[in-house]
Amino acid sequence: MAFMSLRETIRAYRERDPAARSSLEVLLCYPGLHAVLFHRLAHALWRRRLRLLGRFVSHLGRFLTGIEIHPGARLGRRLVIDHGMGVVIGETAEIGDDCHLYHQVTLGGTSMAKGKRHPTIGDRVIIGAGAKILGPITLGDDARVGANAVVVQAVPVGTTVVGVPAHPVDRPVEREAELNAARGAAYGTPCEGDVDPLLSEIESLRAELSEVEAKLARLAAQRPGARREPAAE
Repeated sequence: MAFMSLRETIRAYRERDPAARSSLEVLLCYPGLHAVLFHRLAHALWRRRLRLLGRFVSHLGRFLTGIEIHPGARLGRRLVIDHGMGVVIGETAEIGDDCHLYHQVTLGGTSMAKGKRHPTIGDRVIIGAGAKILGPITLGDDARVGANAVVVQAVPVGTTVVGVPAHPVDRPVEREAELNAARGAAYGTPCEGDVDPLLSEIESLRAELSEVEAKLARLAAQRPGARREPAAE
């Protein structure tokens, strides 16, 4: 099971990071992956009440990767910590599956009281560089947090928040369509819905080219002294 988890996490890095050229490169050179592996061991020790040993393994992982994950935190599957330097994940933090964290993200607390004091992150959440998620709040599935945002209130499912303090940003479906069209124009890449018109235009140009070639051939045949091909016997 542990091997399968490692393999699927490496696959997640390769799918989400265009700089990852091979699985071996991810395994050897990605500190975010190394930090998660250290945490898996530290968390297993923590759950077996070997708290000091778990903290020591966590501390060793922090020393080697620059990423601090408390052994009591719960991490989901296929977590990607991109670059990772300066990431801090507190003791009672919980992260769902397929999440993506950039460098200097903090999942911290706002209270000295014992108990749940760190955030709960849903599935498929993306948290931008330098963002701070503070307190026992919940980020719903598919939420997005902008870079350097400070989030101190719950974020609903599928919501994007930015700023200090963080606030929602509306992105209606029709606006998304406009952005996709703009991206296609800027990068010369046809977007969904533009392919059929392009194919029709190409066919029209081909037909016009065929007509021009036929006219040129007729004009060439009508010129005085034009060489005629011998008739086939």
